[in-house]
Parts: sequence; structure tokens; C-alpha cells
Amino acid sequence: MVNLAKWMLFAILLCLSGWSAAQIAFAVSEEVVKGTVVGNLAKDLNINAQQLEERGFRIVSTYSKKYFEANLRTGALFVNERIDREELCPNIAKCSLNIEGLLSHPMNIYRIEVSILDINDNAPSFSEQIHVFNVSESSSTGERYPLPTAQDADTAGERYLLPIAEDADTGINTVKSYKLSQNEHFSLDVQSGGEDGVSAELVLQKALDREKQPVITLILTAVDGGKPARSGTLQINVNVIDANDNPPIFSKSLYKVRVRENTGHGTVVIKLNATDLDEGMNSKILYSLVKRGTIDRSNIFDVNSDTGEITVKGTLDFEDTPAYEVRVQAMDQGTVPRSAHAKVLIEIIDVNDNAPEISVTSLMTPVREDAELGTIVALVTVSDKDGGNNGVTHCKVVGSFPFKLQSNYKNDFSLVVDGPLDRENTPIYNVTITATDEGSPPLSSMKVVTVHVSDVNDNAPLFKEPVINVYLKENSPTGSVIYTITAFDSDLDTNAKLTYTLLESSQRNIPISSVVNINSETGDIVSLQSFNFEELKTFQFKVQATDSGVPPLSSNVTVNVFVLDENDNSPSILAPYSEHGSVNSESIPYSAEAGYFVAKIRAVDADSGYNALLSYHLSEPKGNNLFRIGTSTGEIRTKRRMSDNDLKSHPLVVLVSDNGEPSLSATVSIDVVVVESTADIQTPFRHVPIKEESFSDLNLYLLISIVSVSLIFLLSLITLIAVKCHRTDGTFSRYSAPMITTHPDGSWSYSKATQQYDVCFSSDTLKSDVVVFPAPFPPVDAELISINGGDTFTRTQTLPNKDKVGYNLSRPCAKFNNYELLKLVQCEYSDFAFHGAELCLFVVYGQKQQCFMPVKSILLVISVVEDVLYLD
Repeated sequence: MVNLAKWMLFAILLCLSGWSAAQIAFAVSEEVVKGTVVGNLAKDLNINAQQLEERGFRIVSTYSKKYFEANLRTGALFVNERIDREELCPNIAKCSLNIEGLLSHPMNIYRIEVSILDINDNAPSFSEQIHVFNVSESSSTGERYPLPTAQDADTAGERYLLPIAEDADTGINTVKSYKLSQNEHFSLDVQSGGEDGVSAELVLQKALDREKQPVITLILTAVDGGKPARSGTLQINVNVIDANDNPPIFSKSLYKVRVRENTGHGTVVIKLNATDLDEGMNSKILYSLVKRGTIDRSNIFDVNSDTGEITVKGTLDFEDTPAYEVRVQAMDQGTVPRSAHAKVLIEIIDVNDNAPEISVTSLMTPVREDAELGTIVALVTVSDKDGGNNGVTHCKVVGSFPFKLQSNYKNDFSLVVDGPLDRENTPIYNVTITATDEGSPPLSSMKVVTVHVSDVNDNAPLFKEPVINVYLKENSPTGSVIYTITAFDSDLDTNAKLTYTLLESSQRNIPISSVVNINSETGDIVSLQSFNFEELKTFQFKVQATDSGVPPLSSNVTVNVFVLDENDNSPSILAPYSEHGSVNSESIPYSAEAGYFVAKIRAVDADSGYNALLSYHLSEPKGNNLFRIGTSTGEIRTKRRMSDNDLKSHPLVVLVSDNGEPSLSATVSIDVVVVESTADIQTPFRHVPIKEESFSDLNLYLLISIVSVSLIFLLSLITLIAVKCHRTDGTFSRYSAPMITTHPDGSWSYSKATQQYDVCFSSDTLKSDVVVFPAPFPPVDAELISINGGDTFTRTQTLPNKDKVGYNLSRPCAKFNNYELLKLVQCEYSDFAFHGAELCLFVVYGQKQQCFMPVKSILLVISVVEDVLYLD
């Protein structure tokens, strides 16, 4: 496209201005270096070199490369790109480049022709590296074979259809001669002239023998006329073609072989070997049997035409023909085939070719599994067609079987029972009987006698387990299948047919047949009544499985039925609050702080387990942010202090739910009334029905006892802490002295080192519960968390001496006098155990424990634990 644009510009300039043209010729050799001066343009154009630059002289060409350029200062034309004559002018004797020189003001165009001179830079080459000739070994001497012509690109000659040698150069640099490597069979006849230039022929000088040298390798060299001369080589492979000049030859003229009689069909008797020195079809040998007169052995023997193997085709019998003579021919497959013959003598060897025959008569099957030893099972007869020692036989049972052969007379035997039979382990026996003669080598035969064993009732029914545990939900419908009993009997048919029965027994003086029933055929146990977990938790009975054999056999299994609790009882609200339907009232002062105790709801559930695990929730009003309830304790407390925006009366509905599926619940309503002062608060005893009777002496004694025990507890606690502070033994020496302090508001505090923990008691007896938190008391907006369903303040701190104090709340583990009894948490030094009946301080010295000062209505356990400070 660039060249086309240049020529279009050039044509336009010629049309728009006057111009003149002249032609200049130069010559330069190919492959000269860049910058080589071709000629002086200023001198040849008779123009001053200064005018070339002033008039803007430039070189214009149509080639893809700018091969030449002009030096405007000197006027010289020099080579600007590499010049390859063979690339520019392939197969052309004369090669030149035509360019134009362009001058402006006025416009002048000079045609410049640069002839490209050839140099000998290309060696002769053949289009192939190896050329193959096929020459018959029967060829006469003096025959000629045209060789591939080597050509040089410098010569424009005709090419043979055969591969040729090419040289890209021209003239004297083309191929001028050929040379052939030294050999004894061929010579080279080189001819020059003609359109093809130099040519050569291969001449046979000596007769060929393929059997001695099947391939002759020659090297043909093509040399050009350049200085220095260049050459190229071609490998010529002369394949000597075979001629059928050799007959087949057997390795022997007479072969002898011995073959046993009754040799199987297809058995190789002997393999003949004939060779032929020729090749190809001339050496391919076919074998065949030769018929002589009326004797034809092709019905007894066969020969493989390709391999020469003689095989058995018919039946060989020494008694009929002890020897055979066979004639074999080997013939090649040449154009004029050549053949050879050999004789094979085959001797037949007599062998023990008849194996004993076993026959079984009077097979008495099946045999009872309780058959006695010596019971006849079958009669066995052995025979052998051979005579002498080859006809003497020995018979036996092979393998480990409860049977044996007992000889009756000569070759007659009886198969009898020789051990105990057990149909359950082995119902069928395949008894293998072998008979062997005394031939050399001995022959043997085998017979399998199948003996079936019939069943007798010798196995009692079996259960998978001696005791079966059945789990049954309470309130299940009457008539439902609670379990299916399955027993197994190893016997067969009638002996294995089972019936199931209940063994009569009584549960709480109630016959078991009135509680459950069993299907005698399927073993399905059906309930005859609905069970209540609260009344009957478990019962036991036995089932008997009996087969139908004679005599019948049976076995028993014990069945334990465990009634599982269902959530069929709703929670019941305990006094002093009634269930849903009536409204109870509680009062709190306006000045009540966060966490103020309002009331405690207690409820029980007649179910057990998770079905009796109760949780408490405020169901009304929704979104109430003034009160909260312990989900497991039922304590209603304030969540924050009162504000002027709060109502004076707060109706609350407490929902008590169990943990069953589905969950059952009960509700109770409480109106919480806000009063101005504590003096206006009425005691909650108003909800408890009080009998109108005088204050008895027993009540006085109880009051005095409670006060006394409380005082003793406080004194003992102070004494215990004082003793611990003065202990010097290694177990306690690392702890700083703890201190217990009482407060005017009825609380007491337990402190250790710089940390102090307070335990507060309400002055109200019925609300006597414990709140534990670090001193000082928590602020109004402190975070409250749930402890086993209750709510309390929690905080974690580390003591300065890296010793920590922990308080651990244990879950209820039992009930005691309608109060929840909490598990005692043991620790290394001392424990505080709080339960529904009393508060006990346990002091641990080794294995000794002592309890002090019982206090009513406390549900908390506080444990002093090393290395951990937590309130769970």
C-alpha cells in the first residue's frame, strides 16, 4: 500500500509538471554489506552534488524494502538492505532491480537499473536424503539405471521426475559433476550437455547375490563449479530383489517320534522344520502330507501347512496300529515352485488309558439326623476296563465326613454313617468318593453322592435376649401393640412352628392376663388397659415360646415394661396465691430500688423429669419494663426504680409452664400497688388463710428457737473466720484473713483481702431470700443476669494477691418438706449451704463437717473456690 501510494504521488507529479527522464545502469554482487557504494549518481547524471541536496533528490521504488539509498552530500548510491539474488530472482539467469531517482524544481525522473551479480553461496542439494533402487539378483551386468539428477538453482534446466539436486546459484556456480562412493557392483556414467545439464547413470558391473548382500548402500555426491566448490550428497540404497534359486531343505530326511495311545485330538506329535535361503514368496514354505497308493494318513494325522506341526486328528489305539509311517512334502511359493520330502515314523506307546468307573445304587436318602452308627446310606460299585494291575482299584471317601465306605465283596462297597449328624449345622452332605487303579501312572475317577439329612425336633426355641425391656408411654390407647416377641427355632417345618403364651403371674394382686395379652402366632403383645405413670411405673411378666414338634420344646423370656411419663398434668399454683380466676394483691413502696422483692410464685407438677420442670413468665401486660420474674424461682422483682410516669397499680399475669411436649401451663393474677411509704405496705399474710386460734406455746418456742439459731450462726461464723485468719498451716497460709460484718439493715458481708461481698436478707420472713453481690451495692442501671432461672447481679474481679473468691449456685436435686433442697457444693476449705429448710455453714477439716445456725427460706449455695471468681 505504501509503494502504491508512492507511485500514485509520482504519477500526479508527472501530470502536474514538466519532466524529463534518463536511465543509468549499475551492477553489484549479492550479499554485499550495507553501505557498499554502487556508483556515483552526481557524476553519471552530470549534476553537481550540491544540487542533489538542494533539489531534494530521493530514491523511489516499488519493492517492499528500500535496497538502495543516495548520499546527497557525495552523490553516491549505496546498498541500504541485504540483497539475496535467489530470493529476488528465483530460477532466473539475469537479475536486476529497477528504481527511480526523483529531482524537483524542475521535476526530473531518472531510471536506475542495478544488476545483481550471483556469488556461489548455495551448495547443491537433493529433494530427498535417501533414494531407493530395487534390482533383481538375476539382472545382467551392464544394465543402466538413471540416477536422480542434481540441479543447481543457478541453471534453468529441466527436471527428472526422480528426486533432483538443486543449487540456488547460477552460471558457473551450478552443478557440474557427480561422484559415486567406492563399491564392487556399480559404477557411475556422467554425461554433460543437453537441457538438463550434467546427468549420471548407475551401471551394474558385477552380478548380485541377495543371499550374500541383500542391501547395497551408495553415496552420490553433486559438485558445483564455484570457487571454492560446494557439494551435496544423496544416499542410494540398492535393494537386491530375490530370485527363486534355492529349494527348501529339511533338517532331517527321517524323523522318529513316540506317541502315547489315546492322545487327544490336536496334540502336537512333532514339528518339522524346512528352510529356504530365498526370501519373500520364494522362501515361504507350505507343508502337506503325501498320499502313497491307497495308504492315506490324513484321517489319523494332520500337518499345519504354515508351521509344519504334525498333530493327532483321529484316535490312536496301540491295539489296532502300533506304528505309522507318514510322508511330508515342503514346497516354496516361487513363480516356479521348488520342493523337498521327508519321512516320519510315529510309534504308539501303550498306556493305562481306562479310568475306574464308580456307580451308586440303592441311595437311601434322606437320613434322619439321629441315625445310629453303621446305618447304610448307599451301595457303591467300582469297575475298570483295563487288565492286570491297571484294573486293580482302591476306593475311599475323600474329606472329613461322618460317613465311610465298608467293603462288601471285591469291588462292592456300602456307604454307612460313621459319626453324629446335625441337620441344623449341615443339612446336605456332598460325599466325594474316589477310585484309583494301580496303573503307571495310576488313573482315578470321582463320584459325588448327595446325602440329605432329615430334621428331628432336637432344638428348643431361642430368644435373642433373656430379658426384654419394653418402654411404653402412659395413656397409650387400649389394644395397641406394645411389643412383638420373636423367637427362633433351628429346626424345620412343624418342629420350627412356634406358639407364644403368657405365663400367669400377678402384679399388685392383679392377674397379668388382665393387663396384657399376646397373639399366639405373631407374638404381638397387646395392652388391655391404659397405663398411668403416676400409678404404675413398671411391671414384669414372662412369655413362653413352644414349638410344634413331638415332643414339644419350649423356652421362656422375661419382659420388663417401663411406663414412660407423659406431660398430662398441668402445674398447680401453691398457696398463698390461687389459680387463675381470682386476683391477688401486693404492695411496694414508691422508693423501691431495682431488684426489690415483690412476691414469689410457687407451683408444683404431678409429672416427673422435664415434664415437671417449671418455668415462670410474665404474660401480661406485654412489654412491661418495671417488673421481672425469675424463670425458675418465680420471684417477682422490680427491674428499675419508680418514676412519676409509672402507674400506681400494675396488674400482672404470671404464666407457669412445664417443659413437656406439648407444654402445659397455669396462670395466676397479681395486682401490684405502688404506695408512698413502707408504712402503707400490708403484710402478705393477708393472703394466707389464718385459723382463729390463740398464739400457742409451740409457736413461741419456734420463734425463740429461730432467733437463737440465728444468733448462734452469726457468732459461729465470726469465730470460724477468726480461726482461719490465725491458721499457720501451709494449706491456709496463702489466704488473707476473711472478715464477716453485720449491717443495720439486716445484711451481713463476707470480705477477703481488699474485696468485700455482701449477702442481704429481707426483713420479711416470707420473703427471706438471699441476694449476693460485690460491695458496694449495684447501681440502678446495673446488668442483671439469670442464675438457674433466677435473676441477680454479677461481677468478676481479681484479688490483689491473685487469690480469688467464688460463689456458685447449685441446682435443686431433691424436694424436702415441699421445699427445694439444693446440692451441697464441696470445696477445699469451707462451704455455705443454703436450702429451703435451713442455712448451714459447713466447716471442713479433713472428713469432718459441722452445721450451724439453720435459717428459714434460703435457696442459695455459696462456695469459696480457689483460683476462680464467678457467680453462676
